[in-house]
Amino acid sequence: MKLPLILIGVGVTVGAYLLSRLAAKRYPSPFTTPVFFSTPIIIVTLLAIHVRLEEYQPAKDLMVFLLGPATVALAVPLYENRKVVAAAILPMLAALVLGSVTAIVSVVLLAEAAGLPRAVVLSLSPKSVTAGVAMGISESLHADPSLTAVAVVLTGIMGAITVTPLMNRMGITDFRARGFAVGIAAHGIGTARAFQVDTVAGVFAGIAMSLNALVTSFLVPLAVTLLAR
Repeated sequence: MKLPLILIGVGVTVGAYLLSRLAAKRYPSPFTTPVFFSTPIIIVTLLAIHVRLEEYQPAKDLMVFLLGPATVALAVPLYENRKVVAAAILPMLAALVLGSVTAIVSVVLLAEAAGLPRAVVLSLSPKSVTAGVAMGISESLHADPSLTAVAVVLTGIMGAITVTPLMNRMGITDFRARGFAVGIAAHGIGTARAFQVDTVAGVFAGIAMSLNALVTSFLVPLAVTLLAR
């Protein structure tokens, strides 16, 4: 792919994100969450300028590579809030185990109840962890990593959209609990949303996202062995 097309792909993505941030500030709503709002903008723009998915792929790969440094940067607010994190270590561990088990068992049982093929059940089982880990788990189960990636993105978007109104409705005001919950359920996309709401929520979401990826990689093979047909 030629350099200008890579620059176009990156420019469209960054431009859509900045536009979605402006929309979120002016019209605060779960539906103006950058990940949710920018996705259709990118799709429509690429279609309008006749850039195919194959041509956009290298630009996407470049931005995915930059997720590594961005994830490492989560250590900065974690270090700044280390005392708050240390004080909640035991409740976090309990919530991690319960949340991970619930995320896996619920989707496997629902997929089984819906009569979905075993390959689909296996592909959906790691949907609550970040895409790279989830696709690796899917491959180890001989499932479909592409379907897993779609499930991961949809899970993250749904989590980012629903977390704030759901927590408000339930009367949960502790940002540690709010952040940890969305980090377990909605991985990186939920974590990004948590940081937009509150720094402490973002810190706990980042911790939950990281630990859940580790725990899920051990629990998914066991769960699908016991629960899936």
